[in-house]
Amino acid sequence: MSAPLVPSPGGPPPPGRRHRLRALWADRHALPRFGFWLLSRGAGVLAVCTALFVLNGLVIGWGDSYDVLLGIASPTAVRPQWCAWPLSLAGWAVVPAVIGGAAGYVITEQIQSHHARELDDVLSELRRLAEPPPPSAGRGE
Repeated sequence: MSAPLVPSPGGPPPPGRRHRLRALWADRHALPRFGFWLLSRGAGVLAVCTALFVLNGLVIGWGDSYDVLLGIASPTAVRPQWCAWPLSLAGWAVVPAVIGGAAGYVITEQIQSHHARELDDVLSELRRLAEPPPPSAGRGE
């Protein structure tokens, strides 16, 4: 007869890397709006723009890719043009949209942090301030 297996006194084994990454990804909803937006939307757009830039860097050269992305050079000025046009469109439309979206989220969070008071509280304070001051006692009349 063999002895029954006794659990180790150290407790359960620590979670693996895969489990920790899955839990970390599930917790992204607890981030502030800007952090969540950056992970959910911004990372994908940034990955596509980075892939376009790397593709163009390998095909037409890094300097020309930089010039096309920033709009310094036209995509018609480089050869081959098939990969320069998507990079030019990304530099013209996508990159400013991502920067504008990020700035919009940051500004919105700042504005919302200053709107912490309820309207009823503000109105009651204004009414209190609008009342005439009580007559002061002790003036030598």
